[in-house]
Amino acid sequence: MNLPIEVVEMLGQTMAKVVPVTIALALVFSLLSHFWACNPGQPWWRKRELVTDICYWFLVPLFARVFRIGLLVLGTALLFGIHDADELIAFYDNGHGPLSRMPLWLQALLYLVAADFMMYWLHRMFHGGGFWKYHAIHHSSEDVDWISAARFHPVNLLLGTIGVDVVLLIAGISPGVMLWLGPFNIFHSAFVHANLNWTLGPFKFVVATPVFHRWHHTSREEGGDTNFAGTFPLWDILFGTFRMPPDRLPEQYGVDDQPSFPREIIGQLAYPFRK
Repeated sequence: MNLPIEVVEMLGQTMAKVVPVTIALALVFSLLSHFWACNPGQPWWRKRELVTDICYWFLVPLFARVFRIGLLVLGTALLFGIHDADELIAFYDNGHGPLSRMPLWLQALLYLVAADFMMYWLHRMFHGGGFWKYHAIHHSSEDVDWISAARFHPVNLLLGTIGVDVVLLIAGISPGVMLWLGPFNIFHSAFVHANLNWTLGPFKFVVATPVFHRWHHTSREEGGDTNFAGTFPLWDILFGTFRMPPDRLPEQYGVDDQPSFPREIIGQLAYPFRK
């Protein structure tokens, strides 16, 4: 196996998907924020730390793909004793066990709800104790916009979205579900970080909105320890962490030690290990 060639091919495949999606999102949210901006100021392409966010935006999908595959291979070997590559592909091709026999739309719904529930509690975990130093990377942006959605430390990703994906796939969910939910997850993640003043009225209790999530990016005193749900605010409502002031919009974002926080990606990746 020629590892460098395979890595280059994987990089090319990932970029071929990410580039057109990025262009589409940039056009959509540039237009929307022009008319419905939550916070006045410069457009996203003139924000501070734009280069940092672009680096995360293109590196995170590659990192996630490599480690998702690696953890699935490791987990399958340990739990099911499968080591052969062809057997591994056949094992995961359409999922396995009782979950794989459910209709694909029902698997997708189950995946969406279960993943969001697990991510809610993992998100709360990352806001406390020794985990915060990793999650602080995501909260370090003072100019929250759609491209801020990918600013995550690798440790945060491994214990968060990547770990949840691996758990549900090992449980038997078909990988085909990813084809359904992948575009939705990318768009919705960019949507909730976009500079939009949208609350969606009564639907703010049904699905996470830009204003809902922007409150989460404010200081702890303002609301930074609320609105942990990624997709369904129901979890915040049930567990007492929902915050949507009716007469105000969030204004200031960032972390407590913002002046000394690294602004470039290398410094941010090293930040948790220097703390």
